[in-house]
Amino acid sequence: MTSWTEFAEAAPRIAEIFTRRHAATGNLCLLATLRADGSPRISPLEPRVFEGELWLVGMPGTTKFQDLARDPRFCLHTATVDTEVTDGDVKLFGAVHDVRDPVLHQRWAEDLFAESGFDLRGEVFDQFYAADITGASAVEVGNGHMDVTIWKPGRPEHVVRKH
Repeated sequence: MTSWTEFAEAAPRIAEIFTRRHAATGNLCLLATLRADGSPRISPLEPRVFEGELWLVGMPGTTKFQDLARDPRFCLHTATVDTEVTDGDVKLFGAVHDVRDPVLHQRWAEDLFAESGFDLRGEVFDQFYAADITGASAVEVGNGHMDVTIWKPGRPEHVVRKH
C-alpha cells in the first residue's frame, strides 16, 4: 500500500503538479470508478490530503461511493480547463480501503472546518476511503514539447519527452 506521503517522496514531480492543480481548482478533481456493469463512471470529487493519506470522502449514498464499495479501483484526474495544459495535469491510479475510525473521522472533519469553514464535525461517515496509490502520470506542455512523467511503486518516476 502506498500512502500519499510515500507517493510524494517517491514521485515528487507528479505530487507537486497534483498539489498545484488541486489547489488551483478549489480542490476539484474527477474520479473515475467502475459501474456494476463494468462501464466507467466519471464524478466530481474534492479529495483531501490529511495525516499523510489521500482521502476520498464525500456525500454518503452517491453512486461513486457505491461503485468503490463494490470495486475499489479508481483513477483520479486533476480538473483541466486549459486545452493547452500549460499548468500541468495529473492522473493517480489506485484502490481505496474503508477506514473505520471515528476519532480519525472527527480529526479530519475538524481540519476540513478549520481550512474551509465547511462543517462536518459530529457527522458519522458511512464510507471513509483512504487511497492506495498504485501508479501516477503527469503531463506538462511547453516550449514545443510535452513531458509525461510516469511513476509505479518500487521504481523512480521518469520523464518521457515528446516533441
